[in-house]
Amino acid sequence: MISNIPFDYPPGEHETEKASYSYLMSLIAAIAGLPLPIINLLATAFFYLANKKSTYFVRWHCTQALLSQISLLFVNSYGFWWTISIIFTKEEISNHYIAYLITAFMFNIIEFIVTIYTAIQTRKGIHVQWWFYGSLTNLICKP
Repeated sequence: MISNIPFDYPPGEHETEKASYSYLMSLIAAIAGLPLPIINLLATAFFYLANKKSTYFVRWHCTQALLSQISLLFVNSYGFWWTISIIFTKEEISNHYIAYLITAFMFNIIEFIVTIYTAIQTRKGIHVQWWFYGSLTNLICKP
């Protein structure tokens, strides 16, 4: 799921710090705006836009963090609006709903743990590439 791949060049201290902040930004925003799934995406997107002219190492990790938040937005938004529809309509809580909430919760926990791990490793200057998002980031972000 996660691989530590050597980067093209050894990143400097300021690069590792900014790259690590790209992951921490999503965690802080998720905690601050917990009921609204778009808050962590917006915070990560603003950080990405602020650093899109930065070094390749920083841009690469900002892009990977942003891509992970986009997919998390879809998972959390669907669960959020399904819950709202149950609260404000006569829809019953079904086994499908409970299964979706459990799946979404597990997805969020795994993403949370992987994000913390990646922030720590990136701060040490280790290039961490996620399973799906790393390959997609390589296609999007060029040196």
